[in-house]
Amino acid sequence: MKSAVVIGAGIAGIAAAIRLAVKGYAVDVFEANTYPGGKLTTIDLPNPAGDQYRFDAGPSLFTLPELVNDLFRLAGENPADYFDYIRLPEICRYFWDDGTRLTAWSDTEAFAQAVEETLGEPAAHVRDFLADSAFKYGITESLFLQDSLHKAGTWLNRRAFKGYLTIPRLGLFGTMNDANRRTFSNPKLVQLFNRYATYNGSDPYQTPALLNIIPHLEYNIGAYFPKKGMVDITNALTALARRLGVTFQFGTPVQRILVDNGKAVGVQVAGVEKRYAVVVSNMDVTPTYRKLLADQPAPERTLKQPRSSSGLIFYWGIRRTFPELDMHNIFFSNDYRTEFDYLFNRRDRIYDDPTIYLNVTSKHKPDDAPAGCENWFILLNAPANEGQDWDTIIAETRQQVIRKLSHNLGVDVGALIECEAILDPRTIESRTSSAQGALYGTASNNRFAAFLRHPNFSSRIGNLYFVGGSVHPGGGIPLCLLSAKIATQWA
Repeated sequence: MKSAVVIGAGIAGIAAAIRLAVKGYAVDVFEANTYPGGKLTTIDLPNPAGDQYRFDAGPSLFTLPELVNDLFRLAGENPADYFDYIRLPEICRYFWDDGTRLTAWSDTEAFAQAVEETLGEPAAHVRDFLADSAFKYGITESLFLQDSLHKAGTWLNRRAFKGYLTIPRLGLFGTMNDANRRTFSNPKLVQLFNRYATYNGSDPYQTPALLNIIPHLEYNIGAYFPKKGMVDITNALTALARRLGVTFQFGTPVQRILVDNGKAVGVQVAGVEKRYAVVVSNMDVTPTYRKLLADQPAPERTLKQPRSSSGLIFYWGIRRTFPELDMHNIFFSNDYRTEFDYLFNRRDRIYDDPTIYLNVTSKHKPDDAPAGCENWFILLNAPANEGQDWDTIIAETRQQVIRKLSHNLGVDVGALIECEAILDPRTIESRTSSAQGALYGTASNNRFAAFLRHPNFSSRIGNLYFVGGSVHPGGGIPLCLLSAKIATQWA
């Protein structure tokens, strides 16, 4: 039987292991942490009475569930027997410091009407924008997301030529912000759609307008939530991999990728060399080269691309419920452009009026918090780790978050926090081997960024493949799952 090794049990590594097992490989997965999932894991915190709060540690938005379902079907199983989720009736609730509040309904017509009633922006503008987002996604999905950008065949087929005819409409030559300002007259709605640049750790004032395909996933397809929490994506797929015969070894970091005569032939683990026909790295591509392939030439131009944003996360147990909140909530900065200037240009700290993402899974999974309480996952965009004084940044930002949330919710939020954990760019880097704690690998702040992202294979070393958020097609659960699909098609 052919053998394969996967380095790292992040969601892309698990998906790659499943696909290889279905193709007949005997698959071993080595993971440095003592648990699977990478960023897609869980945190439990007790309050003073000993009651538990549960938090999804990282990704909190679930789109394109068919990419998970596909893995079960590929293995000949019914996904509904092992993995259950709901479509959310609300995508997000938006708050501004001037008291404006807007609910983004999953029903696009209801959302368009809410925008018109709340912001005075014609509903037709929203309908047209989402239709254009769907059009762009339809053109780019097969070209940029489903296939490798680094294989000639991707560019020499009927789908590709159809895409070439629509290039003027794709928004490759202007920024997201410029496109949104042309589309909408209300600056709050421009800000709302600009925020989708953060879904891959980029800057709406620099990233191409093509990224306006992202809202299509939520508004036209849907935002979902696994009934057992986001971590159930990890748990369900890990269990599927095991049923297919995949072996997982946790707390077992790979020390080196073995290369012989220009081909990857295995890995070194705990000083022992293990031979495999195929090697797949789910580790961030930068430490893969710097640590596991230190004796091989590295693609320096790719590795030196600017990093995406990182994140500062507060996990708070809150001893109260807030009916004005839903699962996904955004409290916007009053100066979005300056916030991104701090994030990507200054990079020395977090802007003192940050945009706050507040996720409350207990709204749909009540056992995530004690009765009468809520589990608050608070994410702020943060610069990648460059040795900043994070302890000071965290202390200052915590007070700014409490002040902003207290203003918007009309209560002293700080007095309601009964337990807390914090994740910052340093700990993201150390726990997930993400270079500089960047959540999405490299940023997409120019029109060539997609082409400069590392491919899903090595052009120099045979039998070596790459999956995960640091390589093509990018970060986030759907793209990580697609990276596994692309990489394993050649194995």
